[in-house]
Amino acid sequence: MAHNKIKAAMTAAIAVLLSTTAANAGGLERGGYNIDLLFDPSTYAAEAAATYVNPQRELDNVVDINTGITSGNLNGRPNDGIGDTEGYWVPRIGVKAGIGDSVDCMADYSQPWGAHTNPGSNWAGANDNIETKIESDNYAATCSYKWDVGQGQFRVIGGAFYQEVGGFKERLVTDLSPFGSPLSGVGRLDLEGSGWGWRTGVAYEIPEYALRASLVYNSAVDLDNLGGTIDLTNTLLPTPGGFVPGTKYDVSSFASMPDSLELKLQTGIAPGWLAFGSVKWTDWSQLQVIQVTANDTSDPRNLPTSLDLLYRDGWTISGGVGHKFNDQWSGAVSLTWDRGTSHGYGTQTDTWTVGTGVSYMPTENVELRLAGAIGILTSGSSGPQTYQGEVVGDDVTYDFGTDIVSAVSTSLKIKF
Repeated sequence: MAHNKIKAAMTAAIAVLLSTTAANAGGLERGGYNIDLLFDPSTYAAEAAATYVNPQRELDNVVDINTGITSGNLNGRPNDGIGDTEGYWVPRIGVKAGIGDSVDCMADYSQPWGAHTNPGSNWAGANDNIETKIESDNYAATCSYKWDVGQGQFRVIGGAFYQEVGGFKERLVTDLSPFGSPLSGVGRLDLEGSGWGWRTGVAYEIPEYALRASLVYNSAVDLDNLGGTIDLTNTLLPTPGGFVPGTKYDVSSFASMPDSLELKLQTGIAPGWLAFGSVKWTDWSQLQVIQVTANDTSDPRNLPTSLDLLYRDGWTISGGVGHKFNDQWSGAVSLTWDRGTSHGYGTQTDTWTVGTGVSYMPTENVELRLAGAIGILTSGSSGPQTYQGEVVGDDVTYDFGTDIVSAVSTSLKIKF
């Protein structure tokens, strides 16, 4: 049988461990949503965490298949061993307060979504992507109300969050290198938007057995005000009268960040031992082709564009065990499978990750946590696909082998 102190110590190690292994999930997932602090048994608690993720995806056998007069034939550029991904940090800060015996509330800041690919301009697929970066900021408040049911306590959970999402993409629009032009031929799209979301859920806990089961739904976030600019001033655009310089103009679009549903389970299985697992579904399939249109269409140089994602729904399944070694130290290990959101277009194939984490409590009020993970990004290929009767991804084809992803996370919690 486990008791509250064992539960709190091992759950701390598990929380930071799972945040580490989940930080390289499919779609645009970074930190995702995390409300574990809400369940801390202390009256007041505050925590700060940071995770660094280093995916090492490389592209091979790259073939430029869009060799028209404007984009040019890039097949003379490097086409193997192209580094596609960049490492990134995922921060999270939260505070929690217990109000009486029944109400707990928390406020937190996180970066749930993001992406950063940077193969550069010197590769055969530069007309598809030079650099793409997406970032997000999420500000949330979540509360729960609990009451006694049977041997344990039942909770209802509710909350709201405000989200800001933005980023850019650069690609080669016109290959001017054969002509010795001072213009780069690179076009750039910048977009940003914001929106509100909400969450609801239930949980049941029996502290005597370190048992907790929770089911939490997070709504989609509609970015109704998504807008920005397209900058084509470094390009030359073909017209019936010849090539003319491009322009910089305002654009608008719409996207909806996905809703998700997550089931988490944990229970004591022997003195000082805890088993845990989770299943999460994320509605990435709503992000297919994001159309971007010019606000002023009177100028024929103000061209539309699109962000082509073609995602399918994401599934993440994780399980593991935790152990309390003594009053100060506890640890956990886990195995996580994430179903890739790409299926014929893009590089997001299935990921398998093994993680381990430790928690050190020098006093009853302070917890220091450290976790690490290593995983494999499975192999695949990317090429043109048909979406709603239109061909998507007809700029480049490439393959990629089995690659490595690693991550490390650290956090500090203070409670009283």
